[in-house]
Amino acid sequence: MSDLRSELAESVDEAEWQWLIAHVERDAVLLIDRELNLLDAGEAIANDNVSVVQNWINQKLLSKPTLTQIEEWNGNDTKRFQALILQPYVLVQEMA
Repeated sequence: MSDLRSELAESVDEAEWQWLIAHVERDAVLLIDRELNLLDAGEAIANDNVSVVQNWINQKLLSKPTLTQIEEWNGNDTKRFQALILQPYVLVQEMA
């Protein structure tokens, strides 16, 4: 495992939806689809791998949360995510 990947792995944690709202309001949250590995996404973004990241965006595996999703999450007090802070972004992935 690369040093970057190890460092990112140590930074992954669970986050409650309420903790993420401020980051959504500043348009800093990137939603990672469950089909995609959160660490793979973090590593590609950190390494500025534009072609890979763009491919994930095109496949809708990486996106900004939609208003519908945000409204749904606002109504769920127990909603939790896996989260990875990668300045200036917060990468989140819904937990099953």
